[in-house]
Amino acid sequence: MHFQSSILIAALASFAAAGPIESRQLLGGTGITSKEFSTGGCKDVLFAWARGSTEVGNMGTVVGPPTSNGLKKAFGNDKVATEGIDYAATIGTNAIPGGTDALSKRKMQDTLNAMAQKCPDSVIVTGGYSQGAAVNHRAIESLPQNVKDQIAGVVLYGDTQKLQDRNQIPNFPADKVKIICQPGDAVCLGQLLVLPAHLTYGVRADEGIDFLVQQVKGAQAKIKARNAKREAERVAKEVKRVAVEVTA
Repeated sequence: MHFQSSILIAALASFAAAGPIESRQLLGGTGITSKEFSTGGCKDVLFAWARGSTEVGNMGTVVGPPTSNGLKKAFGNDKVATEGIDYAATIGTNAIPGGTDALSKRKMQDTLNAMAQKCPDSVIVTGGYSQGAAVNHRAIESLPQNVKDQIAGVVLYGDTQKLQDRNQIPNFPADKVKIICQPGDAVCLGQLLVLPAHLTYGVRADEGIDFLVQQVKGAQAKIKARNAKREAERVAKEVKRVAVEVTA
Protein backbone atom coordinates (compact mmCIF):
# COMPACT_ATOMS: atom_id res chain seq x y z
CA MET A 1 0.00 0.00 0.00
CA HIS A 2 3.08 2.27 0.06
CA PHE A 3 2.01 3.72 3.41
CA GLN A 4 5.56 4.44 4.58
CA SER A 5 6.44 6.56 1.57
CA SER A 6 3.06 8.25 1.82
CA ILE A 7 3.72 9.31 5.40
CA LEU A 8 7.17 10.66 4.53
CA ILE A 9 5.98 12.66 1.54
CA ALA A 10 3.01 14.10 3.41
CA ALA A 11 5.20 15.07 6.35
CA LEU A 12 7.67 16.87 4.09
CA ALA A 13 4.84 18.69 2.33
CA SER A 14 3.31 19.81 5.62
CA PHE A 15 6.69 21.05 6.88
CA ALA A 16 7.38 22.99 3.71
CA ALA A 17 3.98 24.69 3.71
CA ALA A 18 3.68 25.47 7.42
CA GLY A 19 5.48 28.83 7.33
CA PRO A 20 3.32 30.55 4.68
CA ILE A 21 0.11 29.19 6.25
CA GLU A 22 1.06 30.46 9.69
CA SER A 23 1.87 33.88 8.21
CA ARG A 24 -1.54 34.09 6.55
CA GLN A 25 -3.21 33.16 9.82
CA LEU A 26 -1.48 36.05 11.59
CA LEU A 27 -2.78 38.37 8.86
CA GLY A 28 -6.36 37.24 9.38
CA GLY A 29 -6.53 34.44 6.84
CA THR A 30 -7.35 30.80 7.48
CA GLY A 31 -4.49 28.88 9.09
CA ILE A 32 -3.92 25.23 9.84
CA THR A 33 -6.79 25.20 12.35
CA SER A 34 -10.18 26.88 12.07
CA LYS A 35 -13.19 26.64 14.39
CA GLU A 36 -15.11 29.74 13.36
CA PHE A 37 -18.52 28.08 13.42
CA SER A 38 -18.14 26.24 16.72
CA THR A 39 -16.74 29.31 18.45
CA GLY A 40 -18.48 32.12 16.56
CA GLY A 41 -21.83 30.77 15.39
CA CYS A 42 -23.73 31.51 12.20
CA LYS A 43 -22.49 33.50 9.21
CA ASP A 44 -23.99 33.93 5.75
CA VAL A 45 -21.72 31.16 4.45
CA LEU A 46 -20.60 28.13 6.46
CA PHE A 47 -17.66 26.12 5.10
CA ALA A 48 -16.88 22.65 6.50
CA TRP A 49 -13.51 21.18 5.50
CA ALA A 50 -11.86 17.77 5.96
CA ARG A 51 -8.07 17.73 5.53
CA GLY A 52 -5.95 14.95 4.05
CA SER A 53 -4.21 12.11 5.87
CA THR A 54 -1.47 13.20 8.31
CA GLU A 55 -2.06 16.91 7.64
CA VAL A 56 -1.62 19.19 10.63
CA GLY A 57 -4.38 21.04 12.50
CA ASN A 58 -7.91 20.51 11.22
CA MET A 59 -7.44 22.38 7.91
CA GLY A 60 -4.09 21.03 6.75
CA THR A 61 -1.78 23.02 4.50
CA VAL A 62 -2.12 21.74 0.94
CA VAL A 63 -5.43 23.21 -0.22
CA GLY A 64 -7.83 23.70 2.70
CA PRO A 65 -6.66 27.16 3.83
CA PRO A 66 -6.47 28.66 0.31
CA THR A 67 -9.97 27.39 -0.49
CA SER A 68 -11.30 28.98 2.70
CA ASN A 69 -9.45 32.23 1.98
CA GLY A 70 -10.89 32.32 -1.52
CA LEU A 71 -14.42 32.15 -0.11
CA LYS A 72 -13.61 34.91 2.36
CA LYS A 73 -12.21 37.07 -0.42
CA ALA A 74 -15.38 36.58 -2.45
CA PHE A 75 -17.92 37.19 0.31
CA GLY A 76 -16.00 38.97 3.08
CA ASN A 77 -14.20 37.73 6.19
CA ASP A 78 -17.19 38.62 8.35
CA LYS A 79 -19.60 36.65 6.13
CA VAL A 80 -17.85 33.25 6.11
CA ALA A 81 -17.29 30.84 9.00
CA THR A 82 -14.83 28.03 8.28
CA GLU A 83 -14.86 24.88 10.39
CA GLY A 84 -12.21 22.19 10.04
CA ILE A 85 -13.34 18.69 10.95
CA ASP A 86 -11.32 17.31 13.87
CA TYR A 87 -11.03 13.74 12.58
CA ALA A 88 -7.98 11.55 13.07
CA ALA A 89 -6.79 11.57 9.42
CA THR A 90 -4.54 8.55 9.91
CA ILE A 91 -2.98 6.68 7.00
CA GLY A 92 -4.45 3.29 7.89
CA THR A 93 -8.10 4.33 7.71
CA ASN A 94 -7.74 4.95 3.96
CA ALA A 95 -7.82 1.16 3.52
CA ILE A 96 -11.21 0.77 5.19
CA PRO A 97 -14.05 0.15 2.69
CA GLY A 98 -15.46 3.58 1.88
CA GLY A 99 -12.12 5.27 2.43
CA THR A 100 -12.41 6.30 6.08
CA ASP A 101 -13.69 5.14 9.47
CA ALA A 102 -17.12 5.49 11.07
CA LEU A 103 -15.99 7.99 13.72
CA SER A 104 -14.56 10.37 11.12
CA LYS A 105 -17.78 10.16 9.13
CA ARG A 106 -19.82 10.87 12.25
CA LYS A 107 -17.72 13.91 13.20
CA MET A 108 -18.41 15.56 9.86
CA GLN A 109 -22.08 14.63 10.04
CA ASP A 110 -22.33 16.14 13.51
CA THR A 111 -20.83 19.39 12.22
CA LEU A 112 -23.14 19.59 9.20
CA ASN A 113 -26.22 18.71 11.24
CA ALA A 114 -25.32 21.41 13.77
CA MET A 115 -24.84 23.97 11.02
CA ALA A 116 -28.23 23.21 9.51
CA GLN A 117 -30.02 23.16 12.86
CA LYS A 118 -28.50 26.35 14.27
CA CYS A 119 -28.25 28.34 11.04
CA PRO A 120 -31.22 27.54 8.76
CA ASP A 121 -30.71 30.73 6.74
CA SER A 122 -27.00 30.15 6.08
CA VAL A 123 -25.60 28.60 2.92
CA ILE A 124 -23.48 25.53 3.68
CA VAL A 125 -20.60 24.43 1.45
CA THR A 126 -18.10 21.67 2.15
CA GLY A 127 -14.86 20.28 0.85
CA GLY A 128 -12.09 17.81 1.42
CA TYR A 129 -8.71 16.66 0.23
CA SER A 130 -7.51 13.06 -0.15
CA GLN A 131 -8.98 11.07 2.76
CA GLY A 132 -10.92 14.22 3.60
CA ALA A 133 -12.75 13.78 0.29
CA ALA A 134 -13.75 10.28 1.42
CA VAL A 135 -15.01 11.74 4.70
CA ASN A 136 -17.27 14.03 2.65
CA HIS A 137 -18.59 11.10 0.60
CA ARG A 138 -19.41 8.96 3.62
CA ALA A 139 -20.82 11.80 5.72
CA ILE A 140 -23.02 13.45 3.10
CA GLU A 141 -24.51 10.35 1.49
CA SER A 142 -26.58 9.50 4.58
CA LEU A 143 -27.45 12.95 5.94
CA PRO A 144 -31.10 13.90 6.53
CA GLN A 145 -32.65 15.32 3.36
CA ASN A 146 -33.13 18.80 4.82
CA VAL A 147 -29.41 19.03 5.55
CA LYS A 148 -28.49 17.82 2.06
CA ASP A 149 -30.81 20.47 0.64
CA GLN A 150 -28.99 23.20 2.57
CA ILE A 151 -25.59 22.14 1.23
CA ALA A 152 -25.08 24.23 -1.91
CA GLY A 153 -21.79 22.77 -3.09
CA VAL A 154 -19.00 20.31 -2.37
CA VAL A 155 -15.46 20.49 -3.77
CA LEU A 156 -13.21 17.44 -3.54
CA TYR A 157 -9.49 17.50 -4.35
CA GLY A 158 -7.52 14.29 -4.94
CA ASP A 159 -10.64 12.27 -4.23
CA THR A 160 -9.85 8.73 -3.03
CA GLN A 161 -13.45 7.67 -3.74
CA LYS A 162 -13.78 9.13 -7.25
CA LEU A 163 -13.55 5.77 -8.99
CA GLN A 164 -15.42 3.76 -6.37
CA ASP A 165 -18.40 6.13 -6.23
CA ARG A 166 -18.45 6.79 -9.98
CA ASN A 167 -17.58 10.49 -9.92
CA GLN A 168 -20.30 11.45 -7.49
CA ILE A 169 -21.43 11.35 -3.87
CA PRO A 170 -24.14 8.69 -3.55
CA ASN A 171 -27.64 9.97 -2.81
CA PHE A 172 -26.61 13.59 -3.46
CA PRO A 173 -27.12 15.80 -6.55
CA ALA A 174 -24.19 15.45 -8.95
CA ASP A 175 -24.44 19.10 -10.02
CA LYS A 176 -23.59 20.18 -6.47
CA VAL A 177 -20.25 18.34 -6.53
CA LYS A 178 -16.95 19.19 -8.24
CA ILE A 179 -14.14 16.63 -8.14
CA ILE A 180 -10.70 17.98 -9.01
CA CYS A 181 -7.98 15.48 -9.90
CA GLN A 182 -4.45 16.22 -11.06
CA PRO A 183 -3.06 14.33 -14.06
CA GLY A 184 -0.86 11.57 -12.73
CA ASP A 185 -2.56 11.35 -9.34
CA ALA A 186 -2.94 7.62 -8.70
CA VAL A 187 -5.22 8.28 -5.72
CA CYS A 188 -7.95 9.43 -8.09
CA LEU A 189 -7.65 6.09 -9.87
CA GLY A 190 -8.44 4.16 -6.72
CA GLN A 191 -4.85 3.41 -5.73
CA LEU A 192 -3.48 4.12 -2.25
CA LEU A 193 -0.26 5.44 -3.75
CA VAL A 194 0.83 9.03 -3.12
CA LEU A 195 2.82 10.38 -6.05
CA PRO A 196 4.07 13.98 -6.36
CA ALA A 197 0.95 15.03 -8.28
CA HIS A 198 -1.18 14.32 -5.21
CA LEU A 199 0.61 17.04 -3.26
CA THR A 200 0.07 19.87 -5.76
CA TYR A 201 -3.61 20.70 -5.35
CA GLY A 202 -2.86 24.16 -4.00
CA VAL A 203 -2.31 25.28 -7.60
CA ARG A 204 -5.89 24.25 -8.42
CA ALA A 205 -7.59 25.86 -5.47
CA ASP A 206 -9.02 28.58 -7.71
CA GLU A 207 -11.10 25.98 -9.57
CA GLY A 208 -12.68 24.81 -6.35
CA ILE A 209 -13.19 28.36 -5.12
CA ASP A 210 -14.88 29.45 -8.36
CA PHE A 211 -17.25 26.49 -8.19
CA LEU A 212 -18.21 27.09 -4.56
CA VAL A 213 -18.66 30.83 -5.11
CA GLN A 214 -21.10 30.22 -7.95
CA GLN A 215 -22.96 27.61 -5.91
CA VAL A 216 -23.24 30.00 -2.96
CA LYS A 217 -24.49 32.83 -5.16
CA GLY A 218 -27.13 30.57 -6.66
CA ALA A 219 -28.29 29.42 -3.24
CA GLN A 220 -28.36 32.98 -1.91
CA ALA A 221 -30.53 34.06 -4.84
CA LYS A 222 -32.99 31.30 -3.98
CA ILE A 223 -33.00 32.32 -0.31
CA LYS A 224 -33.62 35.95 -1.29
CA ALA A 225 -36.54 34.94 -3.51
CA ARG A 226 -37.96 32.71 -0.77
CA ASN A 227 -37.73 35.46 1.83
CA ALA A 228 -39.31 37.97 -0.55
CA LYS A 229 -42.22 35.59 -1.12
CA ARG A 230 -42.66 35.09 2.61
CA GLU A 231 -42.63 38.84 3.20
CA ALA A 232 -45.19 39.41 0.44
CA GLU A 233 -47.43 36.76 1.96
CA ARG A 234 -47.04 38.34 5.40
CA VAL A 235 -47.93 41.79 4.07
CA ALA A 236 -50.93 40.45 2.17
CA LYS A 237 -52.16 38.69 5.29
CA GLU A 238 -51.76 41.86 7.34
CA VAL A 239 -53.58 43.97 4.75
CA LYS A 240 -56.42 41.49 4.74
CA ARG A 241 -56.58 41.54 8.54
CA VAL A 242 -56.73 45.35 8.63
CA ALA A 243 -59.38 45.43 5.92
CA VAL A 244 -61.56 43.05 7.92
CA GLU A 245 -61.19 45.21 11.03
CA VAL A 246 -62.10 48.39 9.12
CA THR A 247 -65.25 46.90 7.63
CA ALA A 248 -66.33 45.22 10.86
